[in-house]
Amino acid sequence: MTETFAKGQALDLSQSVILIAGAASLVGSHTADQLLAAGAKEVILLDNFSFGSAEAIKHLENNDRVRMVKADLMRLPEVIEATRGVDGVVQLAAYMTLGFSQTPWNAVDVNLRGVQNMLEACAINGVKKVIFASSNAVYGYGEGIKGALHEDLSFHSKGAPPAAILYGASKIMGEQLCRTYYQQRGLDYLVLRYSTVYGERQHYRAANALYIMDTYDQIKAGKAPVMPGDGTETKHFVYVTDVARANVKALQSATTDTAMNVSGPAPVTTGELVQLVLDYCKSDLKPELRPDPPGKVRLTSGGAFHIPHDKALTAIDWQPEVTMPEGVKKLLQWRESVDRPSVARP
Repeated sequence: MTETFAKGQALDLSQSVILIAGAASLVGSHTADQLLAAGAKEVILLDNFSFGSAEAIKHLENNDRVRMVKADLMRLPEVIEATRGVDGVVQLAAYMTLGFSQTPWNAVDVNLRGVQNMLEACAINGVKKVIFASSNAVYGYGEGIKGALHEDLSFHSKGAPPAAILYGASKIMGEQLCRTYYQQRGLDYLVLRYSTVYGERQHYRAANALYIMDTYDQIKAGKAPVMPGDGTETKHFVYVTDVARANVKALQSATTDTAMNVSGPAPVTTGELVQLVLDYCKSDLKPELRPDPPGKVRLTSGGAFHIPHDKALTAIDWQPEVTMPEGVKKLLQWRESVDRPSVARP
């Protein structure tokens, strides 16, 4: 039986001004690229540059359909001003898991109050639709999680590190804030639960994507790559251009008031991932098995599960296109084309 969805506003991008919050980022910069390619009337790039890199959006600075705004989600008046005359918002700005390990106070504040500030500003200014960037962390990474992680799955926390639980919980609350503003203020929204995003303009702030970069750096230095487990744990990635396309599709869709997975074509094991990097580097080094120290924000603890994206196909006509071998190759080709990553390590 086909699932039915609530209907809201579908944006005609040629007549729409779209604001991306957290625009100077991996997903933000690619979303801007695809919005412009799709004919958006104007794209506003909002960032406070505490994590974002000006380099990631440098190629857009002379585009006459792009406006750059430096503002902070924690300052409501700035967000209200930035969203005046805006038709759609892609809310990306957030702390990630590593941030919850390093500065949990700031991370909780931004991921909750910052999101509420954006939603409040959108409601005040009559924004037609918000796309909220959530995560498959809303399912948790605890022991016993297995099978298909469908959108109605409960949260699993047992055995997961505190930072991962805090991050997942912050995304659950962000989703519910979106629902609250839809029910109480009539603000249309869609939640996209990204798997780990990777690709050109990669940063060093996400545990799983960081693992690809660290593995590459180790191999290029002539050192054996380190695997924290036996290589059989499952990882879930989605390429950045696929995520950006999902954001655009969500804005153009009439579907509202629901959440959906945005995942890659297929999961990959840690061993397969390391081998992809070894093959790219034409290296015969053998991985070193070394457990993570207690309390470390580790590579996602995987398990016998997968993340289906069938709902996204039905709801917004989206499915992933870039396979893991193709994506790793594209990422590392980009990595070799720059002197250093566009966003340095925190």
